[in-house]
Amino acid sequence: MSQSQEEDYLSAGFAGSLGFGRKPAVIVVDMVMAYFDRSSPLYAGVEAVAESNLRLLTVAYRKRIPVIFTRQFFEESTSDGVYVRKVPALKLMRPDSPLTAIEPSLPTDQAAVIIKHFPSAFHRTDLAARLESLGVDTLIITGLTTSGCVRATAMDTLLHNLSGIVVREAVGDRDQRQHEANLFDINAKLGDVRSEAEVIGWLNKA
Repeated sequence: MSQSQEEDYLSAGFAGSLGFGRKPAVIVVDMVMAYFDRSSPLYAGVEAVAESNLRLLTVAYRKRIPVIFTRQFFEESTSDGVYVRKVPALKLMRPDSPLTAIEPSLPTDQAAVIIKHFPSAFHRTDLAARLESLGVDTLIITGLTTSGCVRATAMDTLLHNLSGIVVREAVGDRDQRQHEANLFDINAKLGDVRSEAEVIGWLNKA
């Protein structure tokens, strides 16, 4: 985005800073093999996103910060819903499909894993209750894809009155133009978009 666009949004009263709170958690959205397997129709060329997530998770686990992964898949009872009709490729995401497995370089042994059937990690899951029970006030959002499930999760983070921090290098999309446009819009209206280095620096102090 050009500097003039940034100035226009700022002058209009967008892009306020939420900042970091006192009690963070990390949500890793749909880092599943559907986006990493080159034979998958959903392959997105986002290997660098996995590397960024691994660096963040290493710090989060060491600091004992809660980490929650999401996996998205569909049973027969949900496979004819509006979401799947709009994105037919999601029919491949069956519970027993290897495409729904979390990318193997990302350790989950110290994390919780929740299953979702819709773009937002909050919608019809117990994520909000988990975060409330932990006293979380800041949700660090990583994963895939920026224009879809990451954006939806950032929106619902705001709606649950939590500070959302989207980590720029730790999210990705199949199209770089959509990725950048959505990061700009998320930062303007939904949460803070921060660099990996800045977030890791904050986690090290948490």
